[in-house]
Amino acid sequence: MLQTYEEALAQVTGPGQMFEVVEELVDGRPTRVFSHAPPTLVQMLAGARGDESEFLVYEDERWTFDRTMRNADALAYTLVHTYGINKGDRVGIAMRNLPEWIVSFAAILSIGAVSVSLNAWWTESELDYAIEDSGLSLLIADPERIERAHAPAHSRGVPMIVVRGDQLDPNPTGVARYDEVVELGNPLPVVEVAPGDDVTILYTSGTTGFPKGAVSTHRAIVNALMGFWCNTTVQGVRKGEDLIGTGGAFAPCFILIVPLFHVTGCVPVMLSCFGMKLKLVMMHRWDPENALRLIESERVTTFVGVPTQSWDLLESPAFSKYDTSSLASIGGGGAPAPAKLVTRVEKGFKRGRPNIGYGMTETNGFGPGHTGDDYVNHPNSTGRARISIMDIEIRHEDGSPVPTGTRGQIWMRSAAVIRCYWNKPEATAETIVDGWLASGDLGRIDDEGFLYIEDRAKDMVLRAGENVYCAEVESAIYEHGDVYEAAVFGVPHERLGEEVACVILRQPGTDLDADELKDFLAESLAPFKIPSRIAFTDEQLPRNASGKILKRTLGDLYFAAPT
Repeated sequence: MLQTYEEALAQVTGPGQMFEVVEELVDGRPTRVFSHAPPTLVQMLAGARGDESEFLVYEDERWTFDRTMRNADALAYTLVHTYGINKGDRVGIAMRNLPEWIVSFAAILSIGAVSVSLNAWWTESELDYAIEDSGLSLLIADPERIERAHAPAHSRGVPMIVVRGDQLDPNPTGVARYDEVVELGNPLPVVEVAPGDDVTILYTSGTTGFPKGAVSTHRAIVNALMGFWCNTTVQGVRKGEDLIGTGGAFAPCFILIVPLFHVTGCVPVMLSCFGMKLKLVMMHRWDPENALRLIESERVTTFVGVPTQSWDLLESPAFSKYDTSSLASIGGGGAPAPAKLVTRVEKGFKRGRPNIGYGMTETNGFGPGHTGDDYVNHPNSTGRARISIMDIEIRHEDGSPVPTGTRGQIWMRSAAVIRCYWNKPEATAETIVDGWLASGDLGRIDDEGFLYIEDRAKDMVLRAGENVYCAEVESAIYEHGDVYEAAVFGVPHERLGEEVACVILRQPGTDLDADELKDFLAESLAPFKIPSRIAFTDEQLPRNASGKILKRTLGDLYFAAPT
């Protein structure tokens, strides 16, 4: 007999179960955790040593778990004995999705250091900020990122290791090639690592114009991972199946279509595959037809990305050419999916079901998940608000809870929440209050317990899963001397979810145009932050009584869809 969600959750998280939930004191607060979670990521990765099963597929390369760990151990040896990296030191990773990204991550965490994920799309000035802010002791990067990061890193005395650096001849000053400093066979140095030790810094755009480094502990990430697997198991128990990592008739296999420097790519995708011993197919860059080819050839079972990418698959002219019958799960997170897309995924794949998850960098991607019949029947929801180790509340502006069905800000409390923002105590105190995380999202919980995301409290555009904070873009625009007034906001886009738009009042007597502005912004902003919709006005921008620019009015006036 099919179980209710509540019955399945109680069964899966009950005493003696793999996902047994208990209460422990974390930072002095009673906190629900998984009793069988490994203490740290070091223990979670240890089982990969000696495992000759296939782990990574990248282009024409195939890496086993053991090959990955032999490289990680040897790099860890180099970090300690050549570069003097100590426990707690920050080591940056700046590269596209490559096997060496994963090797570097595993090496850094294995010696108690902190992995700092740098956005591979950042400009030199953006990289410079993060290098200084995090206090890097070392940077590991691919050739393209070395070119962008070399000047700021070298000027700050940060040594660099370049992976796949054959085209760099000679090596830039202060840069060593991976294959020259890493010797396979060198052992992993022994370092004591505790659950509460910091392990990652992932940068998330800030409302002040500067990115914030979200700091996570080992405990937070291993509990987030267990939470993902628990959510999947609960869904399986409801149907009398064991869904965790299964592909039915196909061996479990994920495809990596989002950047590893994002929380989704790093934690729920890459680390889930590491922890559950699943094959991970890595794409050099996102391309819908190539993704379809890989899904067919590698028999991919799980597709986790942003809704844009599910849309791209279905819209690809090559969709019908490829066999996608291995896919069991299609979806991801990073942005709400339109109900139309949920229906298209449900009908467009032979056995694949739509799914979505609501998580943030600040929760290590963990949060409510939605899949199968529940998702099809509640396509505008992001899942059930009651989950294993997370409490969710909807609150008024004054912090008090709202009645069921009433909209307010979403607050979350969990062992998976970050410890702080690096070097930003005021931002930490504003966002994390008594162990509760203020999400900045506005939503409601209905009388069935389903959570709906309806708006954002923060002035932010969510473009294809990328957070673009309007204040940061406006600050860059105001650097142009021809700009008198500017407003940046999001406008709906069928594929991206939202695109970045702006309306500008020019200085009198100037003739700034859209192309000139885009070229100017390209010097300081990553491409995804640059407005794709630009309008100019001869009138002062409209404001409310308190002086705040009415961005929704501007959107309706300049970028409304034709009727």
